[in-house]
Amino acid sequence: MTWDWNAVGDFMPDFWHGLLVTLQALALGSLLSFTLGLVWTLLMRTPSRWVRWPVGVVTEFVRNTPLLVQLFFLFYVLPEWGLTFSALATGVFAIGLHYSTYTMQVYRAGIEAVPVGQWEAATALNMPRRRTWTAVILPQAIRRVIPALGNYVISMLKDTPMLMVITVLEMLGRARLFSQQHFQFTEPLTVIGVAFILISYLASLLLRALERRLVR
Repeated sequence: MTWDWNAVGDFMPDFWHGLLVTLQALALGSLLSFTLGLVWTLLMRTPSRWVRWPVGVVTEFVRNTPLLVQLFFLFYVLPEWGLTFSALATGVFAIGLHYSTYTMQVYRAGIEAVPVGQWEAATALNMPRRRTWTAVILPQAIRRVIPALGNYVISMLKDTPMLMVITVLEMLGRARLFSQQHFQFTEPLTVIGVAFILISYLASLLLRALERRLVR
């Protein structure tokens, strides 16, 4: 087996297109998962069980079904109900929704780790409940959960190749298509593997820097 640098050069335009799609899916999926996860957490802390119960059922269902099944359902079943979205939008929503059920648990642990004295101090100062959450509790909780949230970002990156099954041509999808057209598999798949390693490593460095900055 010989390494063909010409094949690498031919693949690079496809690679850059796939990389852009991968990063879009990762960024938007992460933003959605972080936002939804926080929403689920706050809803689960409401006094009304009529709110907590349906939220609990939905999040448990999503967390305990495979992401691949959810992708197929959203992409192929929802259009039968009149809800049609682009493949990339469907993939972003599926990843964001799926991982929001995990970030929800991260936020819950972070909130519970805030000392009780912080709640008592806010109560003693007669702070409105919304102000207590936004100015006292959430800033401390989020600072504590940055490392765990970062781990889920890397997990989402590793799951982006699943979007290939709903016709999203991210990095692996581009590599697979190129390989089938040119009958060269080693070069494009190696490039993709190295790209995932580099992106994961850079993401971990950024998260460590952010964590150090927030701990100051």
